[in-house]
Amino acid sequence: PIRSSSFHELTDVRRNATGEYRCSLTDESLIDSTTVTVHYLDLSLTPSGEVIKQIGEALPVSCTISSSRNATVFWLKDNNRMRSSPSFSSLQYQDAGNYVCETILQEVEGLKKSQILTLIVQGKPQIKMSKRTSTDGSYKTIACHVEGFPKPAVQWTSSGGVINKTEETKYINGKFISKIKIAPEENITLTCIAENLLERAVTSLNVSANDNRENINDQAKLIVGIVVGLLLAATVAGVAYWLYMKKSKSASKHVAKDLGNIEENKKLEENNHKLEA
Repeated sequence: PIRSSSFHELTDVRRNATGEYRCSLTDESLIDSTTVTVHYLDLSLTPSGEVIKQIGEALPVSCTISSSRNATVFWLKDNNRMRSSPSFSSLQYQDAGNYVCETILQEVEGLKKSQILTLIVQGKPQIKMSKRTSTDGSYKTIACHVEGFPKPAVQWTSSGGVINKTEETKYINGKFISKIKIAPEENITLTCIAENLLERAVTSLNVSANDNRENINDQAKLIVGIVVGLLLAATVAGVAYWLYMKKSKSASKHVAKDLGNIEENKKLEENNHKLEA
């Protein structure tokens, strides 16, 4: 027996207090019982807290639940509910964010647990440069495509020094573009420098006034190619039509000849019948 008393008070209730409790007289002539269920809900998220990983690395994530009843488990990323639990075989910048594993014991109102994983995906700067002439040919846009986290700081230089007049797109998922505009007749070597806490990356691009001429020549070649292609297509269609008509005429002659032979045979048969008569 737990104690000899008309009442029993449970204090500092733990999960092992779950069970059947009986109350009876000393001689057990009268007895009654009640079942006490102590509901509990435990959650263990591995890893949890702030985790810093490098781009391309793998990260196994597990959320383990222990409960007195079946519990509902769901994931949130940046306050948006996820369709499935996260799995990272090769981390990308867009995988960074706040992940919450939350569980609820529906049978007990207000009993829920959650833990958070703050994932930071770092990467060294990677840059790629490109150039494009405007439609009217009045300027050229030189672009430096940058990837990396933390966000790299970008600097443009040329033989004349640092270029301060630049434009930037929004930094989304570890990527953005830095741009400058130059006159189409300039012959210049431009350098894009991107640097963050991990590394410094440098790439240069030669820009020549001849690029415009090459673009014009390419456009002219494209137009000539289209015209030649259309002429060839028209020629092929003409030849195919001529062959079709020739074949049709030949077939018509054969049909007429066959019909003539049938008529001649018919007349011969009629003459033979007359002679026999």
